[in-house]
Amino acid sequence: MTPPDAPHNRWSDLDRPPLNRTVLRRGLLRPDALWTSLEVVESTGSTNTDLAGQARGGAAREGTVLVAEEQTAGRGRLERTWTAPPRSGLFFSVYLEPGDIPVERWGWVPLLAGVAAATGLAKSAGVDMSLKWPNDLLVAVAGEERKTGGILGEFAGDGIVVGLGINVSLRADELPAPTAGSLALAGAVSTDRETLLRAVLRSLEDWYGRWKAAGGDAAASGLQAAYAAGCATLDRTVRAELPGGTSLVGEAVAIDGDGRLVLSTEDGLQRPVSAGDIVHLRGAAGGLT
Repeated sequence: MTPPDAPHNRWSDLDRPPLNRTVLRRGLLRPDALWTSLEVVESTGSTNTDLAGQARGGAAREGTVLVAEEQTAGRGRLERTWTAPPRSGLFFSVYLEPGDIPVERWGWVPLLAGVAAATGLAKSAGVDMSLKWPNDLLVAVAGEERKTGGILGEFAGDGIVVGLGINVSLRADELPAPTAGSLALAGAVSTDRETLLRAVLRSLEDWYGRWKAAGGDAAASGLQAAYAAGCATLDRTVRAELPGGTSLVGEAVAIDGDGRLVLSTEDGLQRPVSAGDIVHLRGAAGGLT
Protein backbone atom coordinates (compact mmCIF):
# COMPACT_ATOMS: atom_id res chain seq x y z
CA MET A 1 0.00 0.00 0.00
CA THR A 2 1.23 3.51 -0.80
CA PRO A 3 2.40 5.51 2.25
CA PRO A 4 -0.12 8.16 3.37
CA ASP A 5 2.15 11.04 2.33
CA ALA A 6 2.76 9.69 -1.17
CA PRO A 7 0.93 11.31 -4.10
CA HIS A 8 -2.13 9.44 -5.38
CA ASN A 9 -2.41 8.13 -8.88
CA ARG A 10 -5.01 5.85 -10.37
CA TRP A 11 -2.97 2.75 -9.45
CA SER A 12 -1.59 3.93 -6.07
CA ASP A 13 -3.69 1.41 -4.12
CA LEU A 14 -3.81 -1.94 -5.89
CA ASP A 15 -6.59 -3.11 -3.57
CA ARG A 16 -8.73 -0.35 -5.05
CA PRO A 17 -8.43 -0.49 -8.84
CA PRO A 18 -10.05 2.21 -10.96
CA LEU A 19 -13.40 1.71 -12.61
CA ASN A 20 -13.39 0.68 -16.25
CA ARG A 21 -15.70 3.10 -18.05
CA THR A 22 -15.74 1.02 -21.25
CA VAL A 23 -16.83 -2.14 -19.45
CA LEU A 24 -19.51 -0.27 -17.49
CA ARG A 25 -20.89 1.33 -20.63
CA ARG A 26 -20.97 -1.99 -22.43
CA GLY A 27 -22.98 -3.55 -19.63
CA LEU A 28 -25.43 -0.71 -19.01
CA LEU A 29 -25.96 1.42 -22.12
CA ARG A 30 -28.30 -0.73 -24.20
CA PRO A 31 -30.74 0.62 -26.82
CA ASP A 32 -33.77 -0.25 -24.67
CA ALA A 33 -32.22 0.68 -21.33
CA LEU A 34 -32.95 3.61 -19.04
CA TRP A 35 -29.27 4.57 -18.92
CA THR A 36 -28.27 6.75 -21.85
CA SER A 37 -24.77 7.96 -20.95
CA LEU A 38 -22.17 7.18 -18.31
CA GLU A 39 -19.07 9.17 -17.42
CA VAL A 40 -16.39 8.37 -14.87
CA VAL A 41 -14.25 11.25 -13.59
CA GLU A 42 -11.14 10.94 -11.46
CA SER A 43 -12.17 13.54 -8.90
CA THR A 44 -14.83 16.19 -8.39
CA GLY A 45 -16.36 18.18 -5.61
CA SER A 46 -19.82 16.63 -5.87
CA THR A 47 -21.40 14.54 -8.62
CA ASN A 48 -24.81 15.91 -7.60
CA THR A 49 -23.65 19.50 -8.01
CA ASP A 50 -22.08 18.73 -11.39
CA LEU A 51 -25.03 16.78 -12.77
CA ALA A 52 -27.59 19.28 -11.46
CA GLY A 53 -25.65 22.00 -13.24
CA GLN A 54 -25.76 20.00 -16.47
CA ALA A 55 -29.51 19.46 -16.06
CA ARG A 56 -30.19 23.15 -15.46
CA GLY A 57 -28.14 23.98 -18.54
CA GLY A 58 -30.00 21.47 -20.69
CA ALA A 59 -26.91 19.26 -21.13
CA ALA A 60 -28.30 16.20 -19.32
CA ARG A 61 -31.01 13.86 -20.55
CA GLU A 62 -32.87 11.17 -18.66
CA GLY A 63 -30.60 8.27 -17.84
CA THR A 64 -27.38 10.27 -17.50
CA VAL A 65 -24.98 8.72 -14.97
CA LEU A 66 -21.99 10.56 -13.50
CA VAL A 67 -19.50 8.59 -11.39
CA ALA A 68 -16.48 9.93 -9.49
CA GLU A 69 -13.55 7.94 -8.20
CA GLU A 70 -13.25 10.56 -5.46
CA GLN A 71 -15.49 13.31 -4.12
CA THR A 72 -13.85 16.16 -2.29
CA ALA A 73 -17.05 17.97 -1.31
CA GLY A 74 -19.76 15.32 -1.43
CA ARG A 75 -23.06 16.47 0.04
CA GLY A 76 -25.60 14.70 2.17
CA ARG A 77 -28.87 15.86 3.63
CA LEU A 78 -28.86 19.00 5.78
CA GLU A 79 -25.69 20.13 3.95
CA ARG A 80 -23.55 17.49 5.62
CA THR A 81 -20.32 16.55 3.87
CA TRP A 82 -19.49 13.08 2.56
CA THR A 83 -15.83 12.26 1.98
CA ALA A 84 -13.88 9.02 1.64
CA PRO A 85 -10.51 7.86 0.29
CA PRO A 86 -10.23 7.64 -3.52
CA ARG A 87 -11.80 4.49 -5.04
CA SER A 88 -12.97 3.28 -1.62
CA GLY A 89 -16.64 3.49 -2.52
CA LEU A 90 -19.26 4.27 -5.10
CA PHE A 91 -19.95 7.97 -5.56
CA PHE A 92 -22.39 8.68 -8.35
CA SER A 93 -25.47 10.61 -9.43
CA VAL A 94 -28.21 9.89 -11.95
CA TYR A 95 -30.61 12.21 -13.72
CA LEU A 96 -34.24 11.15 -14.09
CA GLU A 97 -37.21 12.86 -15.73
CA PRO A 98 -40.44 11.36 -14.37
CA GLY A 99 -42.32 13.35 -17.03
CA ASP A 100 -46.07 12.91 -16.71
CA ILE A 101 -45.86 11.61 -13.13
CA PRO A 102 -47.48 14.22 -10.84
CA VAL A 103 -44.69 16.22 -9.23
CA GLU A 104 -46.13 15.62 -5.76
CA ARG A 105 -45.16 11.95 -6.22
CA TRP A 106 -41.54 12.72 -7.12
CA GLY A 107 -40.64 12.65 -3.44
CA TRP A 108 -40.70 8.88 -3.72
CA VAL A 109 -37.71 8.86 -6.08
CA PRO A 110 -34.97 9.06 -3.38
CA LEU A 111 -36.82 6.37 -1.37
CA LEU A 112 -37.03 4.30 -4.55
CA ALA A 113 -33.27 4.70 -4.96
CA GLY A 114 -32.83 3.39 -1.42
CA VAL A 115 -34.87 0.27 -2.13
CA ALA A 116 -33.01 -0.27 -5.39
CA ALA A 117 -29.57 0.18 -3.83
CA ALA A 118 -30.36 -2.11 -0.89
CA THR A 119 -31.75 -4.76 -3.24
CA GLY A 120 -28.84 -4.56 -5.67
CA LEU A 121 -26.17 -4.55 -2.98
CA ALA A 122 -27.74 -7.42 -1.05
CA LYS A 123 -27.57 -9.58 -4.17
CA SER A 124 -24.15 -8.54 -5.44
CA ALA A 125 -22.29 -8.11 -2.14
CA GLY A 126 -24.11 -10.79 -0.19
CA VAL A 127 -24.71 -8.44 2.74
CA ASP A 128 -27.99 -7.88 4.59
CA MET A 129 -29.04 -4.29 4.00
CA SER A 130 -31.66 -2.14 5.66
CA LEU A 131 -32.97 1.40 5.27
CA LYS A 132 -33.08 4.18 7.81
CA TRP A 133 -35.76 6.70 6.85
CA PRO A 134 -35.42 8.73 4.79
CA ASN A 135 -32.09 8.25 3.05
CA ASP A 136 -29.56 6.01 4.80
CA LEU A 137 -28.33 2.52 3.90
CA LEU A 138 -27.44 0.40 6.93
CA VAL A 139 -25.36 -2.74 7.44
CA ALA A 140 -24.40 -4.72 10.52
CA VAL A 141 -20.76 -4.55 11.66
CA ALA A 142 -19.93 -6.71 14.67
CA GLY A 143 -23.61 -6.83 15.54
CA GLU A 144 -24.10 -3.05 15.41
CA GLU A 145 -26.05 -1.01 12.89
CA ARG A 146 -23.74 1.16 10.83
CA LYS A 147 -24.39 3.63 8.03
CA THR A 148 -22.71 2.53 4.83
CA GLY A 149 -24.49 4.77 2.36
CA GLY A 150 -26.58 7.86 1.86
CA ILE A 151 -28.90 9.23 -0.81
CA LEU A 152 -29.62 12.82 -1.80
CA GLY A 153 -32.27 13.95 -4.29
CA GLU A 154 -32.71 17.45 -5.69
CA PHE A 155 -34.86 18.97 -8.41
CA ALA A 156 -32.92 20.21 -11.43
CA GLY A 157 -33.97 21.16 -14.94
CA ASP A 158 -37.03 19.14 -15.93
CA GLY A 159 -36.26 16.29 -13.56
CA ILE A 160 -34.50 15.15 -10.44
CA VAL A 161 -30.88 14.33 -9.68
CA VAL A 162 -30.33 11.48 -7.24
CA GLY A 163 -26.90 11.02 -5.73
CA LEU A 164 -25.64 7.95 -3.90
CA GLY A 165 -22.54 7.54 -1.77
CA ILE A 166 -21.73 3.99 -0.67
CA ASN A 167 -18.76 2.93 1.46
CA VAL A 168 -17.39 -0.22 -0.14
CA SER A 169 -13.85 -1.04 1.02
CA LEU A 170 -13.28 1.41 3.87
CA ARG A 171 -11.19 -0.09 6.64
CA ALA A 172 -11.92 0.51 10.31
CA ASP A 173 -9.23 3.20 10.64
CA GLU A 174 -10.69 5.08 7.65
CA LEU A 175 -14.25 5.43 8.90
CA PRO A 176 -15.36 9.04 9.29
CA ALA A 177 -17.41 8.34 12.43
CA PRO A 178 -18.05 5.51 14.92
CA THR A 179 -21.53 5.07 13.45
CA ALA A 180 -20.17 4.51 9.92
CA GLY A 181 -19.50 1.18 8.25
CA SER A 182 -18.64 -0.34 4.91
CA LEU A 183 -19.59 -3.35 2.87
CA ALA A 184 -16.15 -4.86 3.50
CA LEU A 185 -16.50 -4.53 7.27
CA ALA A 186 -19.96 -6.10 7.02
CA GLY A 187 -18.44 -9.21 5.44
CA ALA A 188 -19.24 -8.61 1.77
CA VAL A 189 -18.49 -11.54 -0.52
CA SER A 190 -17.54 -9.05 -3.24
CA THR A 191 -16.18 -5.51 -3.12
CA ASP A 192 -15.69 -5.27 -6.88
CA ARG A 193 -17.07 -1.80 -7.54
CA GLU A 194 -17.96 -2.44 -11.16
CA THR A 195 -20.07 -5.44 -10.17
CA LEU A 196 -21.73 -3.47 -7.38
CA LEU A 197 -22.41 -0.40 -9.52
CA ARG A 198 -23.96 -2.46 -12.31
CA ALA A 199 -26.17 -4.25 -9.78
CA VAL A 200 -27.39 -1.00 -8.21
CA LEU A 201 -28.08 0.70 -11.54
CA ARG A 202 -29.94 -2.32 -12.92
CA SER A 203 -32.01 -2.51 -9.75
CA LEU A 204 -32.71 1.22 -9.97
CA GLU A 205 -33.80 0.83 -13.59
CA ASP A 206 -36.16 -1.98 -12.61
CA TRP A 207 -37.78 -0.14 -9.70
CA TYR A 208 -38.03 3.16 -11.59
CA GLY A 209 -39.73 1.35 -14.47
CA ARG A 210 -42.27 -0.25 -12.12
CA TRP A 211 -43.00 3.05 -10.43
CA LYS A 212 -43.45 4.93 -13.70
CA ALA A 213 -45.65 2.18 -15.15
CA ALA A 214 -47.92 2.59 -12.12
CA GLY A 215 -48.19 6.35 -12.69
CA GLY A 216 -45.97 7.06 -9.70
CA ASP A 217 -48.32 5.22 -7.35
CA ALA A 218 -46.02 3.80 -4.67
CA ALA A 219 -48.62 1.33 -3.44
CA ALA A 220 -49.60 -0.04 -6.85
CA SER A 221 -45.96 -0.42 -7.93
CA GLY A 222 -45.03 -2.33 -4.77
CA LEU A 223 -42.56 0.37 -3.77
CA GLN A 224 -44.33 1.42 -0.56
CA ALA A 225 -44.47 -2.19 0.69
CA ALA A 226 -40.86 -2.87 -0.31
CA TYR A 227 -39.61 0.22 1.49
CA ALA A 228 -41.56 -0.64 4.64
CA ALA A 229 -40.30 -4.24 4.57
CA GLY A 230 -36.68 -3.09 4.49
CA CYS A 231 -36.98 -0.09 6.79
CA ALA A 232 -35.12 -0.48 10.09
CA THR A 233 -36.81 2.65 11.44
CA LEU A 234 -40.26 1.08 11.70
CA ASP A 235 -41.39 -0.47 15.01
CA ARG A 236 -38.81 1.56 16.92
CA THR A 237 -38.96 4.55 19.21
CA VAL A 238 -37.33 7.44 17.40
CA ARG A 239 -36.70 11.13 17.78
CA ALA A 240 -37.39 13.27 14.73
CA GLU A 241 -35.31 16.45 14.66
CA LEU A 242 -37.62 18.71 12.66
CA PRO A 243 -36.92 21.85 10.60
CA GLY A 244 -37.05 24.90 12.81
CA GLY A 245 -35.27 23.28 15.74
CA THR A 246 -38.19 21.34 17.23
CA SER A 247 -38.28 17.59 17.80
CA LEU A 248 -40.87 14.85 18.09
CA VAL A 249 -40.56 11.48 19.85
CA GLY A 250 -42.75 8.51 19.06
CA GLU A 251 -42.94 5.00 17.72
CA ALA A 252 -42.41 4.75 13.97
CA VAL A 253 -45.47 2.81 12.83
CA ALA A 254 -45.78 3.28 9.05
CA ILE A 255 -44.59 4.79 5.79
CA ASP A 256 -47.62 6.54 4.32
CA GLY A 257 -48.62 6.95 0.68
CA ASP A 258 -46.60 10.15 0.39
CA GLY A 259 -43.42 8.51 1.71
CA ARG A 260 -43.72 10.20 5.09
CA LEU A 261 -42.73 8.50 8.33
CA VAL A 262 -45.74 8.18 10.65
CA LEU A 263 -45.03 8.46 14.38
CA SER A 264 -47.39 7.37 17.13
CA THR A 265 -46.79 9.79 19.99
CA GLU A 266 -47.47 9.55 23.71
CA ASP A 267 -50.60 11.69 23.35
CA GLY A 268 -52.17 8.97 21.19
CA LEU A 269 -51.89 10.87 17.92
CA GLN A 270 -50.30 9.69 14.70
CA ARG A 271 -48.06 12.39 13.27
CA PRO A 272 -46.60 12.18 9.73
CA VAL A 273 -43.05 13.50 9.33
CA SER A 274 -42.09 14.65 5.85
CA ALA A 275 -38.59 15.95 6.60
CA GLY A 276 -36.17 15.72 9.46
CA ASP A 277 -33.22 13.94 10.98
CA ILE A 278 -34.20 10.65 12.62
CA VAL A 279 -32.46 9.19 15.66
CA HIS A 280 -33.21 5.56 16.51
CA LEU A 281 -33.66 5.46 20.28
CA ARG A 282 -34.66 1.86 20.92
CA GLY A 283 -36.58 -0.94 19.33
CA ALA A 284 -36.18 -4.24 17.54
CA ALA A 285 -32.45 -3.86 16.84
CA GLY A 286 -31.66 -2.06 20.09
CA GLY A 287 -29.08 0.62 20.71
CA LEU A 288 -28.77 4.20 19.57
CA THR A 289 -28.25 5.03 15.89
